[in-house]
Amino acid sequence: MSGFDLFIDVDYSGAQTPTSRLKELQVYAARPGAAPEQIKTPAIASFLASSSKNPQSAPRYWTRSEIALWLMGLAKEGSRFIAGIDHGFSFPESYFKRYGLANWPQFLNDFTRHWPTDEDHVYVDFVRDGNLASKGRAPPPGTRECSSNEFRLCERWTSSAKSVFQFDVQGSVAKSTHAGIPWLKRIREEVGDHVHFWPFDGWQPPEGRAVIAEIYPSIFRNRYPKQGRTPDEHDAYAVARWLAESAARGSLDRYFNPPLTIEERRIAEREGWILGVM
Repeated sequence: MSGFDLFIDVDYSGAQTPTSRLKELQVYAARPGAAPEQIKTPAIASFLASSSKNPQSAPRYWTRSEIALWLMGLAKEGSRFIAGIDHGFSFPESYFKRYGLANWPQFLNDFTRHWPTDEDHVYVDFVRDGNLASKGRAPPPGTRECSSNEFRLCERWTSSAKSVFQFDVQGSVAKSTHAGIPWLKRIREEVGDHVHFWPFDGWQPPEGRAVIAEIYPSIFRNRYPKQGRTPDEHDAYAVARWLAESAARGSLDRYFNPPLTIEERRIAEREGWILGVM
């Protein structure tokens, strides 16, 4: 199947606000047959085109909002890309049952009501500590209870993936997950059928459609030499390279169909799955 024209990885961060420029936000992309390259924020080109200032003062890093807009733009242009993003796309089955959520689209709507972390000037911690609730912009903390002992099936299939509810520990994905999920909803609403969110929209992506999938860089980072890249740069590089090389070998398609039972697939269609976990 494959047929992708661009293999992207976004090394994500849930720090600060959606419009904060963060060195941890790194994007690499590879075209078929080519090595991955670091993708600079589009703000650099805009700055240089409209300003006579010193180029050294141009924006160096991405914002979360820019990354979402960039992916929307690629989709609208008809690019058939596959983009891996390293944060959780959904929550455990136990969460769905506890709050009566039937499917992923319903979860996205419910989540963004409680965690409006795509709004300007909003930190994840503003929601956690009740700052937004005190201003009437979000429900009170604890309205959606969860435990760091709750895991998704895909996390239990790995040796080191942490719960999407486990904050404030090294290697945690909780903050990036809580910052990133509202942007998935925005992309989905903006571009519609141009993007297939795997596996929520089906296990086998349709021909001609871009794909966005959850990724776990720890699976791939040690396969390739770092060659002077920072840890965040190397994670994005390694995933983009793995995606491109897997497609070139004709093996990428099998990762879209992990060996799950019918019941496990039913669970994963709500919880999501990590591309590459078999």
